[in-house]
Amino acid sequence: MNMFLERVVRRLVKTGNLKITGPGGATWTFGDGTGDPVHMHIKTKHAERAITLDPSLGLPEAFMDEELDFLQGDVLAFLHTVYQNLSPTGYEAYEAPWTRAVEGARVAFRRLQQFNTHARSKRNVQRHYDLSGELYKLFLDEDMQYSCAYFERPDATLEEAQLAKKRHIAAKLKLKPGHNVLDIGCGWGGLALYIAKCFSADVLGVTLSTEQHGVATQRAQAAGLENRVHFEIRDYRDINERFDRIVSVGMFEHVGVNHYRTFFEKCATLLKPDGVMVLHAIGRFGPPTATAAFIRKYIFPGGYIPALSEVLPAIEKSGLMTTDVEILRLHYAETLKNWRERFLANRDKAKAIYDERFCRMWEFYLSASEAAFRWQDMMVFQIQLTKKNDVLPMTRGYIEKAEKSLAMHEIAHGEPIADDAHEALPKKPAQKTSRSRKVSGRK
Repeated sequence: MNMFLERVVRRLVKTGNLKITGPGGATWTFGDGTGDPVHMHIKTKHAERAITLDPSLGLPEAFMDEELDFLQGDVLAFLHTVYQNLSPTGYEAYEAPWTRAVEGARVAFRRLQQFNTHARSKRNVQRHYDLSGELYKLFLDEDMQYSCAYFERPDATLEEAQLAKKRHIAAKLKLKPGHNVLDIGCGWGGLALYIAKCFSADVLGVTLSTEQHGVATQRAQAAGLENRVHFEIRDYRDINERFDRIVSVGMFEHVGVNHYRTFFEKCATLLKPDGVMVLHAIGRFGPPTATAAFIRKYIFPGGYIPALSEVLPAIEKSGLMTTDVEILRLHYAETLKNWRERFLANRDKAKAIYDERFCRMWEFYLSASEAAFRWQDMMVFQIQLTKKNDVLPMTRGYIEKAEKSLAMHEIAHGEPIADDAHEALPKKPAQKTSRSRKVSGRK
């Protein structure tokens, strides 16, 4: 291992048990020996140089190209060792001057990287969401929810937590039968179908993914909801109708900081005077920065995770009112843990669809994302918006009340729900209780 890389790692890793074997076969030990051992093998001089010059991109690329492997531990264990030696919001004090310069340039040019025109937005979405649907089935829940779940209790299954997420968002929307709802970035249609079923609402779901649109449309037809739920390949900027409710889950990360004001002004135009909007998106506790180089290049081109200090000013200028903000801290870490474990359990199937390099890329993506939410400054925010301050009740009690009502609806219609949701509900006749227990055990 070259002296520059060795010096940076030794300055950084004071706690933990890290070994690095270099291309020549020599091994260096770092940390105080505590914790689970991690042993990284850098196999080539090319990988060693790339990691030295730009670790945030060089290390994942070396892992993808099989120029780096772990003899003990894995990507997640390695990142845990690194992050326990850092502050949650960065590691600038430990970086070499040249890597600080690289990251500084990324921050300086981040707006150019997020210049998401209509055409560029569609291309970016296709890069990720138009991958084979069979791939996503390997690790997502049965409803194909590809966003942060809501863990009402630590031992909830992924299916239960994703259902709880839909219930939680629907409760915040304060929906009524007959409402017309816009779902911006509808994914595979799960939330739109849930809203239509539970509230007899008319829902328009828009996406730029051909794959997602096809699956969502088929699901609506299979559920007999094609008269209530419509899915379209459409950019939110091209919509002109007005809606009682607007919801957007996991799409705002693709808008780009240059377009925040456009996004919220458009939503204000689309929302009726007494309407309600809920925005669910990834954010960061720390100050604004650039998208991780690996994520931007290989996973989400054009994507960006904002600080709330970048989001709220755009809301203020749009004419919308922020009526509620909730921060979900470790929920995405638990979601990603489930996805990572399921993906690795089905790794051979993923490799049959793509190849080894793709599998290593996704292993790094899921592990690094989990690590960022568990040990760094990533979080999820839910922002509730209205155009008038008297549209919603003065206290948040209506949210819990709506969630309990929805849990009863789920029991009645055969949806699996968490055990603690049953405990929160009014006592039911013996026959109903028996049915609910049977349903809650379904996978």
